[in-house]
Amino acid sequence: MSAFEVPAAGRTLRLGERPWLMGVVNASPESFSDGAQVGAADAQLAHAARLLAEGADIIDVGGESAITNREPLPVTAEIDRVVPVIERITRELGALVSVDTYKPAVAEAAVAAGAVLVNDVSGLRDPALADVCAKTGAALVLMHTRAAPKQRLQDAGLYNDVTRDVLGFLADRMRVAMERGVPREALILDPGPDFAKTPSQTIEVLRRLPELHALGRPLLMAVSRKDFIGALTGCRPNQRLAGTLAAIGYCVDGGGHLLRVHDVGAVREYLTVRAALRGELAVDPGVTLDESLRHERPNAGAPTE
Repeated sequence: MSAFEVPAAGRTLRLGERPWLMGVVNASPESFSDGAQVGAADAQLAHAARLLAEGADIIDVGGESAITNREPLPVTAEIDRVVPVIERITRELGALVSVDTYKPAVAEAAVAAGAVLVNDVSGLRDPALADVCAKTGAALVLMHTRAAPKQRLQDAGLYNDVTRDVLGFLADRMRVAMERGVPREALILDPGPDFAKTPSQTIEVLRRLPELHALGRPLLMAVSRKDFIGALTGCRPNQRLAGTLAAIGYCVDGGGHLLRVHDVGAVREYLTVRAALRGELAVDPGVTLDESLRHERPNAGAPTE
């Protein structure tokens, strides 16, 4: 895996020595994955704290879900959702934060609140977003999509070669961002699983993941609980952990630098065991299992052997 030092609003994200985990905190009750569990600011802060304790390196805060059966959220409403959460995560937990938004005004408010990375799922549809990153020094994620925000585009005939389209699109978006003043070193790329792609198209892009390294920037892999996993397994979003872990393993093998995941603890455990078995993690010859972990605890009130 290539190593990168990404400047991010006065911080440096050192990517490549190991996969970084980006934990998801949704401030959007309409979220497809965990909207029912969003709760108020205190609950979102507690969730961020849990993700950090489980091993998250950065917290991604989003105020508007990509779900397509809702109207776009007004800018002021999105700011009201994300800014208090970002302020508290950075101030009270001391964590690195990214903001999941495609709106320049929201990005500017989020960076002012402490975010160091703008995770744009629109493919820089509004180049003014790059202006915000250039002005504030925030790093910028550029994602491949041929759909407008909140638009569901599923067309099996849309691409002659979907991976070549991803490569060409991201190269063009990099050019636009740099022309607006964002340093090349501050750019991270996302091939956009499920965005303007059928499950088959997403799988094709992921199969050819190593080709994306030709663009010379770190890769954000946002495969957690995605539709292509559900299409393969027949599982609803909250039941897609096994499929997500399989996709995570494949993406790490393919050189993914940053993994955007909902189940941080499970992914960290998976990566720990994987690294040990691959000889990438030193294992103490004297390591033992704590006796308290040898058996399941009996249910309260249940008879014991």
